[in-house]
Amino acid sequence: MQTFASVQDQLDLITKGAAEIIPLDALKERIEQSIASGKPMRIKAGFDPTAPDLHLGHTVLIRKLRHFQQLGHTVIFLIGDSTALIGDPTGKSATRKQLSQEEIDKNAETYKEQVFKILDPVKTEVRYNSEWLAKLGFADMIRLAAKATVSQMLEREDFHKRFNEEEPISVHELLYPLAQGYDSVALECDVELGGTDQKFNLLMGRRLQRDAGQPPQIVLMTPIIEGLDGVQKMSKSLGNAIGVSEPPFEMFTKLMTIPDGLIGRYYTLLTDVLPGAIAAIEEEMAAGKLHPMQAKRDLARMITADFSSQEAAVRAEENWSKQFQQGGVSEDLDEVAIELAAIAGTEAGTVRVAKLLVALGLAASNGEANRKLAEGAVKIEGVVVKEQAVPAAATLTVRLGKKAKRALISM
Repeated sequence: MQTFASVQDQLDLITKGAAEIIPLDALKERIEQSIASGKPMRIKAGFDPTAPDLHLGHTVLIRKLRHFQQLGHTVIFLIGDSTALIGDPTGKSATRKQLSQEEIDKNAETYKEQVFKILDPVKTEVRYNSEWLAKLGFADMIRLAAKATVSQMLEREDFHKRFNEEEPISVHELLYPLAQGYDSVALECDVELGGTDQKFNLLMGRRLQRDAGQPPQIVLMTPIIEGLDGVQKMSKSLGNAIGVSEPPFEMFTKLMTIPDGLIGRYYTLLTDVLPGAIAAIEEEMAAGKLHPMQAKRDLARMITADFSSQEAAVRAEENWSKQFQQGGVSEDLDEVAIELAAIAGTEAGTVRVAKLLVALGLAASNGEANRKLAEGAVKIEGVVVKEQAVPAAATLTVRLGKKAKRALISM
């Protein structure tokens, strides 16, 4: 019989960073039953593979899955390959474009690669909801659709808003909460995790489980984490996200740009640091004993190590310090291959700096590049340049403001 940590020790880790648990008393009872029987709880979180990459916002849920995994419970990483055909309507102002099965399958493979940066692959149950949803016949779908009314569906904030604004709501979108809820029935889940924006879908699982004669799952919701701007939710489409597969230096550098006000929140939602230690960090910052820059460096190193290695994180921090604090240039710069003919100056053996900046993606146009040259904002090989052309070389390290890249020039 499996042994587990005490109820309170489990609750301390499980509730860390949780926005809402419905109902909390039932979670405590389910943990007590698990300890008494020696049987682990079944915990799931579902992810529709609608895009190829996961970002740190997705890992808030995945990290919470790991907490349950560390406590000895059965963790199910559910890939919604069938629900992805519908597209989760949550928060959408219009019907989502449907993906092809080929796109879904390709994205699902990348999800599996990325999620195991956090979860233990040996202890993780990976499931696809096509295992049961694809087998539902027409009669089964009719019976499932009968579990909810149109008026109940229109209680959803996004559907309600679209209905009032006379925006189209496709019938297949109304099936999404039912399909997600049926996942919980098929997997006999004890707990389902989701963001606060998923509340309607998560509660549907409780309703369908109750109807199926199963104990209704506990719903644990995590906050929607803000992106690098500190205002809007983390999203690749908003340009404020950090991908879990980004190079260590890029990840570390992006984390160093978050507003100081997000330091405690990122520690809570993106690390395994316990609440007491996080409170101490915040108290020291408030008292002036710990500079926010140092707290942010520790945070960035910790998160970067989670997705690469401790050595890579330390190297990324050293390179960040070299580039942004010591005026040097990181060793981990993006390298761009450029033909000399594309950037050649009027004199033989030279390159036009404005063209070089544009070719490297450091400036949007020759006009912008020339303005930056005049301002003295351009460095080549660590030296400020204002000339229109410089001698050509096989490699040139170019810096504009805080951005730097290395040109590999074909002579």
